[in-house]
Amino acid sequence: MTIVSAFVPRRFDIPPPERRLFQVDPESRLLAHCHWQPEKHKDVPVIVIVHGLEGSSDSNYARGIAEKAFHRGFHVVRMNQRNCGGTEALTPTLYNSGMSADYRAVFEELSNADGFKQIFFVGYSMGGNLVTKMAGEFGTAVPKALCGVCAVCPALDLAACAAALERVDNYPYQRRFVNGLMSRYATKHELFPERYPIHGLAPVRTVRQFDDVITAPQFGYRDAQDYYENVGAKRVARQVRVPMLMITAQNDPFVPYASFLAAKINENPAIQFVAPQYGGHCAFISKHSGSERFWAEQRIVDFCASLSTNSA
Repeated sequence: MTIVSAFVPRRFDIPPPERRLFQVDPESRLLAHCHWQPEKHKDVPVIVIVHGLEGSSDSNYARGIAEKAFHRGFHVVRMNQRNCGGTEALTPTLYNSGMSADYRAVFEELSNADGFKQIFFVGYSMGGNLVTKMAGEFGTAVPKALCGVCAVCPALDLAACAAALERVDNYPYQRRFVNGLMSRYATKHELFPERYPIHGLAPVRTVRQFDDVITAPQFGYRDAQDYYENVGAKRVARQVRVPMLMITAQNDPFVPYASFLAAKINENPAIQFVAPQYGGHCAFISKHSGSERFWAEQRIVDFCASLSTNSA
């Protein structure tokens, strides 16, 4: 199901987006594609969507949620993580799974600068880890405008995910991720050759090797394991107090279901934990047609609408 979802043809009924840049640190900006309801009223709820590893604001699930949410009366903001969606020139850094501060900055700009009163965050896979981490870092000090958070197949335990990717049956996923990461690194080398050298780089054939050779030293971690232990949202999931929907599949090929049990996600009363037996990685294609075809997308919009005062 994981692979099938990437090839299911989809058309999206949603107005053309407005491009927007969010300043998340003095040197870095994130590109977003925004779909505003008419007149851009501040009391209309906003859904911010954060994609997964090597995805973009144009990933099918991002556009699927955007379509459903927009037609339910939400403003929608489809984010690109640093360097994604062709934005390598907008930041001198790479991106990693610990950059929850980027989305806190996006939240603060939407709430403080724009004045939106109801803001929801949705993250898939790596994006799911980021929004869960952000929610956990807020702890009991949840800002009034942050009304809810949703995570689908969040990679809460990165070491467990990296180990799962190294199984033989997961080779296609591993190869896709590594090819994408190395291609992005090559682009960064062209933009910042001294910061991102190519010559003398150790071989990279797995995600863990990429994190050992590139991610960890670029961000000040000892090695991949040190990076994984510091940025996984499993460390702060127990601190989540904002209403949260977390969806995963027990048959996800590389985000192990055991990692959710180990993090005791189902023991946090703030988190509505939904874990069907099947669904693959961020796929959740149902036998039903219409809005229920992509099951997780509909659950997300329903959850946010249940917490909003202005949605349909």
